[in-house]
Amino acid sequence: MTELLDQLRQAVGPTHVLTGADCARWDHDWTGAYQATPLAVVRPACTAEVSEVLRIAHASSTPVVPVSGNTGLAGGTYAKGAVMLSVDRMNAIREIRKDGRLAIVEAGVILANLHSAAADHDLIFPLTFGARGSAMVGGFLSTNAGGSNVLRYGNTRDLCMGLEVVLADGRVMNLMSELHKDNSGLNLRHLMVGAEGTLGIITAAVLKLKPRPKAYATAMLAVPKLSDAVGLLNRIQDLTGGAVEAFEYMPRSYIEGHLREIAGARPPFEKMHDVNIMIEIGATAPRDADPLPDGSVPIVTLLEDTLASFLEDGTLEDAVIATNEAQRAEMWARREAAAEVVFARKPVVNNDICVPVDKVVTFLDDAIARINAFDPEAEALCVAHLGDGNIHYTVYPSADDASLADRILETVEDVVQDLSGSFSAEHGIGLGKLTSMQRRKDPVALSMMHSIKAALDPKGILNPGKVFPPVGS
Repeated sequence: MTELLDQLRQAVGPTHVLTGADCARWDHDWTGAYQATPLAVVRPACTAEVSEVLRIAHASSTPVVPVSGNTGLAGGTYAKGAVMLSVDRMNAIREIRKDGRLAIVEAGVILANLHSAAADHDLIFPLTFGARGSAMVGGFLSTNAGGSNVLRYGNTRDLCMGLEVVLADGRVMNLMSELHKDNSGLNLRHLMVGAEGTLGIITAAVLKLKPRPKAYATAMLAVPKLSDAVGLLNRIQDLTGGAVEAFEYMPRSYIEGHLREIAGARPPFEKMHDVNIMIEIGATAPRDADPLPDGSVPIVTLLEDTLASFLEDGTLEDAVIATNEAQRAEMWARREAAAEVVFARKPVVNNDICVPVDKVVTFLDDAIARINAFDPEAEALCVAHLGDGNIHYTVYPSADDASLADRILETVEDVVQDLSGSFSAEHGIGLGKLTSMQRRKDPVALSMMHSIKAALDPKGILNPGKVFPPVGS
């Protein structure tokens, strides 16, 4: 091990190879569920240094676990006995091209910093979620993150044009395309996005930028029944030409948890409602965004008039429209506190599932009914990106028991499968969903995944034990 560490120090500099207590920042994930001190944390400053680290690791068959902001929830950065490769020093925004509407960035760029850089050019990188202040490019690409704006802009894979990837043996694969069309063979970029560092380590990317909305119309809505919400979304989409960016569901139980756990939190309405929706519409066209002589903004007026009609006909029970940026920020903060609210209580069985948008209600009704059949005291808490069917479904079992937790997990999988959904929507597989992969993924698809892993990483050194369940398990 001494020889290996000496080689790594020579590759990246002695101050950037950390061991023992110096690894404390990286020895646990955000949830605290996965803890282990890595063999070393190595912090390369460029792609050439990443290449050299992997060449050294490959020669000695040493496992390597990449880490970015370490904000994952599925154990994807667990690194016991492994070299943990942090991309945090590779944090340059190399270029923002306004006319091309693209950004060329390194893997250690923090999402919030990319947001700020794009805003300086009157553009946005539309991916957004609660951990944007710490999550990094390499991490959100490796998990194919989703967030709150998938409804309008798609997930990470849809926003990535090109990649630079270092393979297990240290070779650098240049896929840094800036093209909207390139049909030259297999789409290896899509293969790497979402692979969680098991096929290669992403070091740089070309990302799509979008026009920054010139005005937002943001509101909290109280809907009588959740089953009415998707129809409501469709009506507003038709009225706005598909300009709805976020449509986020928060039930009464979540609002109560938010008020209990978050200091200074305020309820969205004067009275409590069972079904609470945050909606945001982004207007880019001047006709929708430029203030009129009376100071009103057309997109806001459209939402106000639409919601007023819905209140009159009973489609809504209540509505509050943000009239300034502070009120808009408060609405977003309520939704983006989900992780803090959910993990404030233990034990917890965390699920990140997706079903067709018109089957969300069926899932929520069926899942808790089946769980309560064998654990009557279990409780569920959820928030949802309702516009794309992604539900963050948390179950609090009656006991901290591994077999009970797995039974709950399998029950959730059963309901998801019955509804033609997915047991993993945007958090990745890591270690936490290996059993789900084994139980639910098509066996032929799993076989193909193992073949690809073996071809690209024959020694199995890249983030071992993650994503791919053991063969024959």
